Amino acid sequence: MVNSEKINKAIQEAKEGRQAAFNLLLNTYWKDVFRFQFSKTNNEDEAEDITIKTFSKAFDKMDLYDSNYLFKSWLLSISHNIWIDHNRKKSTETISINSPERNVIYRISDDSPSPEDRLIIEQNLAELLSYVKQLKPHYQEVIQLRYFQELSYKEISEAIGEPLNNVKVKLLRAKKLLTEIIKTGSK
Repeated sequence: MVNSEKINKAIQEAKEGRQAAFNLLLNTYWKDVFRFQFSKTNNEDEAEDITIKTFSKAFDKMDLYDSNYLFKSWLLSISHNIWIDHNRKKSTETISINSPERNVIYRISDDSPSPEDRLIIEQNLAELLSYVKQLKPHYQEVIQLRYFQELSYKEISEAIGEPLNNVKVKLLRAKKLLTEIIKTGSK
């Protein structure tokens, strides 16, 4: 468990744009937000999608976080609002490939690979592919695009039709899951 002092430091560093802080916050609160969404949707895929959107929006709006409130409460509030919007859209909106949301541009730096990225890249390709195949298809896709096709975050965003923040969160989550699979050595 991460203590509140470490969380507060991570929040401050995330406000400054430090990737390691985003990783810590994502890893610390992923299960809480996912559980919250799963209790509302009773659908693992929907809960995961909304959880990704929650972290994407939270990371994009870190400067709006008020430290007088618990970070977890702030995340769950964002998540609840996204769930409400999701349900409204589900019941009233048709899907259009020309949706204005697809044209939103997020300014996120595309940093050079982290040590974790380099570790994944250097793994034995055949073994790594067998591990990647254990991930859910949407995680497989972002891993394939980033590490095997070497696309930038922006190119991945365009390829899968999602905002850059969603791509970054999916990659963070996919790398964490892939690391867990590799550590357990399950095939």
